[in-house]
Amino acid sequence: MKEKKKDIRALTKEQLRDFFVDNGDKAFRGNQIYEWLWKKGAHSFDAMTNLSKETRAFLEEHFTINHIKVDDMQRSKDGTIKNAVKLHDGLTVESVLIPTDTRTTACVSSQVGCSLNCAFCATARLKRMRNLQPDEIYDQVIAIDQQSRLYHNIPLSNIVFMGMGEPLMNYNNVLKSIEKITSEDGLGMSPRRITLSTSGVPKMMMKLADDGPKFNLALSLHSAIDEKRTKIMPFNEQFPLADIKEALKYWYEKTGTRVTYEYVVWKGINDTEEDVHELVKFCKVIPCKVNIIEYNSIDDDRFEQASSNAIDMYKTLLERNRIVVNVRRSRGKDIDAACGQLANKQEVIKI
Repeated sequence: MKEKKKDIRALTKEQLRDFFVDNGDKAFRGNQIYEWLWKKGAHSFDAMTNLSKETRAFLEEHFTINHIKVDDMQRSKDGTIKNAVKLHDGLTVESVLIPTDTRTTACVSSQVGCSLNCAFCATARLKRMRNLQPDEIYDQVIAIDQQSRLYHNIPLSNIVFMGMGEPLMNYNNVLKSIEKITSEDGLGMSPRRITLSTSGVPKMMMKLADDGPKFNLALSLHSAIDEKRTKIMPFNEQFPLADIKEALKYWYEKTGTRVTYEYVVWKGINDTEEDVHELVKFCKVIPCKVNIIEYNSIDDDRFEQASSNAIDMYKTLLERNRIVVNVRRSRGKDIDAACGQLANKQEVIKI
């Protein structure tokens, strides 16, 4: 039986150097390959044009590059781009480019499907198939950077881990991908331009704090009342707000950085003054800011966008308590690329 070739991107730079030395070549050859793989984002050995044909053939004999392919793409009237990203094993995830006048943001996925069960999110309807590898996450960023340059004439400026999946349930691979993205051997992006969004896994939030990240943390909150949050996000029963508060305190004690709370307001669910007052109390736990996000329908009658009066009430009461609050308008709704809609529909167009 033919031995399966190893994905070369699973090797460190040191392992690549050792591989070439062990096979009678110079160690610096490993440096060249590493640069092609990570800094230049090469998806084939033939693309490594400063290597001899013999070296490229030798690599082809021993390794593969399990790169992603942007199989389908949709472009919104507001400039947002949604990608259907095919993985080497035939599974698909989605990623999004979100443009503004001054910057572009990549929203990337970390799992095929999701480990959690948020009732308002289309991705939660999918079974979690597997975690993404660091290179598969990295490839999403490379692809969106290329699209940003092509369609918006600027390089990618920000990254949010807010696509399909719970990043903290794929902890090691997500951190390895961020390490590659921020490394000078990779894309060299500032970690301060990266935000990891979690639905709230206290143990992993504390582990993240211990590991001293330089990137930002966001919490998908949506209610500061346990009973309501459990209806919206059923896993809250296992990870209640009291545990999340302790994790947040630990995070701030270790990192000294504030957290962003992502918060959708729904009609008849969390649109009362009591909801705002409980959120204000929650915001007193550590320094924070609140992003109120417009709800994006996934054809579920239980959830309906709250009135503008309710949104104004939130904004007024939060600001009265000196809490920074931003109201975020959704982008890419017409192509189901907005927050919570990923994997909602598969009606895509060929590039």
